[in-house]
Amino acid sequence: MNETAGTGVPPESSSVATMIQLLAGFQISQALYVVAELDIATHLDDGPRTIDDLAATCGARPEVLRRLVRSLAPLGIFRGSDEDTVETTPLGAILSTQRPDSLRDIALYWMKTHYLPFGELLNTARTGTPASQLYLGQPFFDWVVAAPGMAELQSRAMAGLTGGLRDRMFENYHLPAGDIVADIGGADGTILARLLRSEPARRGILFDLPEIVETARKKLTELGMTDRIDTVPGDFFESVPSADVYVLAAIMHDWDDASCIRILHSIKSAAAPGARVVLIEGLVPPGDEPHATKLIDLTMLGMNTGKERSATEFAELFAAAGITLDRIVPTPEQYSFIEAHIP
Repeated sequence: MNETAGTGVPPESSSVATMIQLLAGFQISQALYVVAELDIATHLDDGPRTIDDLAATCGARPEVLRRLVRSLAPLGIFRGSDEDTVETTPLGAILSTQRPDSLRDIALYWMKTHYLPFGELLNTARTGTPASQLYLGQPFFDWVVAAPGMAELQSRAMAGLTGGLRDRMFENYHLPAGDIVADIGGADGTILARLLRSEPARRGILFDLPEIVETARKKLTELGMTDRIDTVPGDFFESVPSADVYVLAAIMHDWDDASCIRILHSIKSAAAPGARVVLIEGLVPPGDEPHATKLIDLTMLGMNTGKERSATEFAELFAAAGITLDRIVPTPEQYSFIEAHIP
């Protein structure tokens, strides 16, 4: 019998074990959500603690916490010298609020917004309607702005998602020339602030829904950028402010082609000829090559009408909107800068 190379495990056995692990993924994501909600990683920032002490601090039952830790330790989240003591690994520490690359808000956001709607994915396959809309009874972003506190959590989560990538992603990139830079759908403003930080001659406009802009004002105050970045509420399907450079970071992948073209038309209507458009998006590579965009596309399938796109598909979007693609600048991370101009 052939065996999996170097393991002594029959290949069919290995495949079964792998499939079981994939099928159990929902349990792991919920366990990590519990870790995030109880803020366990933050409470372990100063080093190992006993299970009893940690449980008392987090408001958990010791025996349940011990089993949770025991289940996640083999996945590299926790380690301990015995069953009564626990500490985080470098991987587990990413769920601490004290980390600059913390993903705690992503854990909270995905479990509070994505987890239950994904139970409708089968009906999405049959109807084409996003699972979130089937579960929530309305488009996902409409629900987010209406649900108390959810818009703010979404802004924090999106900032956290790019936070760990941001320095490497922007390290050698400079925006096209232009005095006024508008971040369309700019969330809490962290990306626009990063882009403008080393270019004091430029001014910025952060444009997003009114509920999102309120959160952005707080963040820009923390970043000391309120004197250089104005916040403007609005709907990018209706109109956007006039600017020299338009940045859209992970916006287009949320929307179907027709909606993306509407957004680009809003920009074209507000901009003078020669204005530049910069999309920050992942590009789907061909074939079976592993790439983050292929899993993110599953998220898009369940939550919105959008999708991840190839370079050719982005060129087609620009062409349909009457905008000229100039170049694509890859980064060390999963994102690329896709530059275009208004003829």
